[in-house]
This record gives sequence, structure tokens and C-alpha cells, in this order.
Amino acid sequence: MKAIAQRSFGDPEVLELLELPDPAIALDQVLVEVRAAGVNPVDRLVRLGYLAGTLPHHFPLVPGWDVAGVVRAVGPAVEGFAVGDEVFGYQRKDHVQHGCYAELVAATERGLALKPPGMPFEEAAGLALCGLTAVQALRKVGVGPGDSVLVHAAAGGVGHLAVQLARILGASRVLGTASPRNHRFLASLGAEPVAYGDALVNNVAEVVGGDGRVDVAFDCVGGQALGSSFALVRDPARAVSIVDLNVLELGGTYAYAKPVAADLAWLAARVADGELAVTVQQAFPLAEAAEAQRLLEGGHVRGKVVLTV
Repeated sequence: MKAIAQRSFGDPEVLELLELPDPAIALDQVLVEVRAAGVNPVDRLVRLGYLAGTLPHHFPLVPGWDVAGVVRAVGPAVEGFAVGDEVFGYQRKDHVQHGCYAELVAATERGLALKPPGMPFEEAAGLALCGLTAVQALRKVGVGPGDSVLVHAAAGGVGHLAVQLARILGASRVLGTASPRNHRFLASLGAEPVAYGDALVNNVAEVVGGDGRVDVAFDCVGGQALGSSFALVRDPARAVSIVDLNVLELGGTYAYAKPVAADLAWLAARVADGELAVTVQQAFPLAEAAEAQRLLEGGHVRGKVVLTV
């Protein structure tokens, strides 16, 4: 099979298009013929070796944890999937080597679900990791009816889904920070746009009114944005970050996406119902994975960047 792989850690130039052996599947795995693969900020961390102290890494290393495609084969212990099924999923494994920037992926059942009918593969490839991150974090801090929710970097991959999912979970108001060029986009998702920057706390307080605070703050940025969350949230425990572990020292909540098939199926149902949509800013051919990562590294991406296979 053809795959994008790296033989060392480094800049995007280490990503090469190689011919690698087709993956073998275990008794409880599914072989997926990839149609599209999501590009996520974590792929950069993998490429640079920043996660090597957390997960074992092996070269040549195929990056990518988001996949959408068609089932080519199933192991004899697999239940719920058949050859020909259109699927999507989050395929983080215990060892980092056999990722989704490839023509074929050996996928685990726990991180796979049936793709919503009619959803383009490019959009499905952007749903799993970001969707799981958003919904699991929102549930962890108990977002429900009547809550006001502030989402930092609300136009990004996780953020634009978190805005929609907060609404689906019952939030009465969702505020989203973004650059002015993305304010109309946020409004189309049901969020009240807020300009980020040094005046963020005052900007949010002005929009919220009353005591100037929100019930939940969802941090996708870290650093200054995380500090602003604690200045704006009523209960520190309901400030949740997906990027900055300092949130724990400040009394908040940390969330990390887990591959849960039931959550993937729930997300797929929301897409099928027309409640949830994935925005793809740009789709690159597999061979241009380095360019796709460069675009994501530059920031200011609206929604998702994906690779087509």
C-alpha cells in the first residue's frame, strides 16, 4: 500500500510517500480501505517526537488517528461490521506506528462506527477525534439545559463542533472566541462571537451581561485563554481544557478523547439528524500531507483539514 510515513522526527519535510506492506488484521480488527484521513494538531506533536515519552513510537511511522473509508475485510471475532460498510473512526493505538495517512488501516472496533448515510468521506474523516474530544469534554463538566458555555478557538476543528454539541446538549447560550473574519461563521453555528485578545474577559462580560460570567468554559488553546476561563466561569470545576494540564492545578477539569464506539455512533446520529455538521476548509491529496500539516500549523483554520486517499 501507499502511505505517508516518517523515518525520523522533524519538520514537515520528514513526511514521505512510501510503499509499505499491507497491514494484517487481528481476529477482532477491521481492515479499512481509506477514503479520507483527518489532519489534527496531535499529528504535529507525533511528527516532532513530543509524545515519544508517553507512547512507544516505531519507524517508519505512519501518522494520523482519524479515518473514513470502506470495510475491505473483518476478523472472525468482529461484530457489527461487514465487508462494504462505510465507516469512520478514531484509531489511536497503544503504539504509534500504523496510522491513518495510508491506503489501508487495521482498525479496532472500539474506535469505529458506521458513517452517516450521505455524509462525504472528507467530512466523516474530520468528525471522530474532534467530535469525541468535544462531546466527552462537555459531558465531563455536565453541560445541560440552561447553561451558558464559552468556547475558546470556536472556529477550529474541535471548537466548531463543541459550539454545535453544546447546543445539542441543551445549552441556552454559546459564546465563541474567534478572529473577526470568523464571526459570521460562528453565528451560523448558533454561537455569539467574541473577539479574543487582551480584552477578552471584558468582551465576554459585556456580551453575557448580568454578573459577566458563564457556567462552562471550554479551552482549546491553553495559556492566556485558560487563565481567562477561570476569570469568567462561576464554578472553577466547570472550566475544562483539552490542551493545558495546568487546568488541574487551578481546580478545573482536563479532558482527553477516548475511542468509544457508542459515542461515535451518537455523533453519527446527530449528523444524520441534521443537528451536527463538519466544516472542511481544505482537502489535500495524500501525497501533500506535509502541506496539509503546514496549513494547520499556521493557525486560523476554519473547521478541519483532511487528506483524500
